[in-house]
Amino acid sequence: MDLLPNSAPLATKLRNTLIQYHSIGDSEWRVNIVSSIFFQKDATVWRKPSEEFSGYLYKAQGVVEDVTNRIVDHIRPGPYRLDWDSLMTTMDIMETFEENCCVMRYTTAGQLWNIIAPREFVDFSYTTSYEDGLLTCGISLDYGEVRPNFVRGFNHPCGWFCVPLKDYPSHSLLTGYIQTELRGMLPQSAVDTAMSGTLANFYSDLKKALKT
Repeated sequence: MDLLPNSAPLATKLRNTLIQYHSIGDSEWRVNIVSSIFFQKDATVWRKPSEEFSGYLYKAQGVVEDVTNRIVDHIRPGPYRLDWDSLMTTMDIMETFEENCCVMRYTTAGQLWNIIAPREFVDFSYTTSYEDGLLTCGISLDYGEVRPNFVRGFNHPCGWFCVPLKDYPSHSLLTGYIQTELRGMLPQSAVDTAMSGTLANFYSDLKKALKT
């Protein structure tokens, strides 16, 4: 088990990595065919081979009808996330470095009729400004004991960019980059289906929560 890292350099490196993902040209992305089954008008999902592990880096993008600050408050660790995210079953803030920087532990429900068993993650989370909006991002840490009956998954650098639309400031463009290593003996097709379903539910659940 690792010790907690110095938060400032980790936050800077994480932010720079996400900005690098955000600058990847369109030609390098391929529309995720599996996602077309799940997504309707909420968002579009692309993927490309990850440079971090043997799976994929997923990109999701869609317009959300709300202001940037309120959207990000619902996504980042805090009082809202557990109320609306249907995949997340528990969330605890383990350490707080400053207002926008923390370590959280959370668990997720089983997926695909429990072919994918419940997972546990311990993530370093950081929220910062980006252009006219916000970026909330995270990466997993090898920290804390694994809870019984859970498989410890690992999130390679991931995050959500949320910026207001220039002509419609009450609407925001939400773009996510996700590369989750679920671990365990899982076929890639099951992982791809799970990731597509997760991203589809993320956008639909978030939009419903913001309307309440």
